Amino acid sequence: MRKRVFVVFAVLLVLVIALSAGLYLTSGKNEADSKQENLVGINEVQKLLEDGDEKTASEKLSSLSEDIRKSEAGDQRDRRILVIGGVCVLGILAAGIYVYVTVLRPLKKISKYTSEIARGNTDIPLTYDRGSEVGEFSWAFDSMRKELNKARASEKEAIENNKTVIATLSHDIKTPIASIRAYAEGLEANMDSSPEKRAQYLQVIMKKSDEVSKVTDDLLLHSLSDMNRLKVELKEFEISSFVESAVKDLDPDEKEISYISGGVKEFVNADPDRLLQCVENLITNSRKYAGTKITVALEKAESTVSICIKDSGKGIPDEDMPFIFDKFYRGHNRGSRPGSGLGLYIVKYLMTKMDGDIILQNTPDGLLAKLVLPVKEKLGS
Repeated sequence: MRKRVFVVFAVLLVLVIALSAGLYLTSGKNEADSKQENLVGINEVQKLLEDGDEKTASEKLSSLSEDIRKSEAGDQRDRRILVIGGVCVLGILAAGIYVYVTVLRPLKKISKYTSEIARGNTDIPLTYDRGSEVGEFSWAFDSMRKELNKARASEKEAIENNKTVIATLSHDIKTPIASIRAYAEGLEANMDSSPEKRAQYLQVIMKKSDEVSKVTDDLLLHSLSDMNRLKVELKEFEISSFVESAVKDLDPDEKEISYISGGVKEFVNADPDRLLQCVENLITNSRKYAGTKITVALEKAESTVSICIKDSGKGIPDEDMPFIFDKFYRGHNRGSRPGSGLGLYIVKYLMTKMDGDIILQNTPDGLLAKLVLPVKEKLGS
């Protein structure tokens, strides 16, 4: 940019100088011709006086005087051409210096400054004059540098706080787990010599389990900002055996949960660990809010298979349905039961990541939750 500006000003200077010189030289030639004519006129006057023709000589002399006065006026105009040309040259030089000082030099400084910012050096301040043409531009760049430094400092502080919180929560989890293990080992070693002592052991284990659940909820809340980094690794597996195994793990005695496969033997492409999270979450919700027996069944459609989890509770109020998958939202049927309002939000997120969906429906005899997954297409089909 600077080169182009310098070229423009150089061209203007050359044009003004050339034009002034041309006008001055042209007028100089006319002046020389005029002087030559005046000399010839003086000789004619002298000749007429010698011949005694005084009247003609007087007229010729008057005409010659008028020509001399015009020649003097033309000489003054020639000097004015030089003066005007000189003023124009000085004006162009002054304008060039002004543009360089107020525009080009600050822009060069900003260019070097942005290069330093690109290298990560944000500690160098940018000096600027708010009164100049690029002063506000420079001020905006320096303000950007300050905000970038603040953002970096905040990010560093957030990372340190994150490490501190995770370390604290990890420590808080270890304590109740150690107690649970100790009392479980006591039960295994038959140290519960009486029904009262056995009940005491079990009560402590349940209490410590609640403490672990609370701490893990806190940890989940803290890590929600990183949900987008949650990995979902898709694998092909048979859905019926997967659901049957999940139900048995949650209710080994089959007292609360009944499973109906319905003869569905389809393969799906999903993350088994994440899908298990979704199933456990829905069953836990049914246990907490419905408190009834739960039926888990598989339902086959044309290109999908659904894991249907149904209870016999009161369902979800209609006014809560549009918001039930929102983060931290808890329905009006929660009562005094503890919770964070994250379970269904996480299930919706995970099912979406697995190209599936979750559907909640109130039925006349309870709530029906469907985890819908696309069926894995068989080769050659």
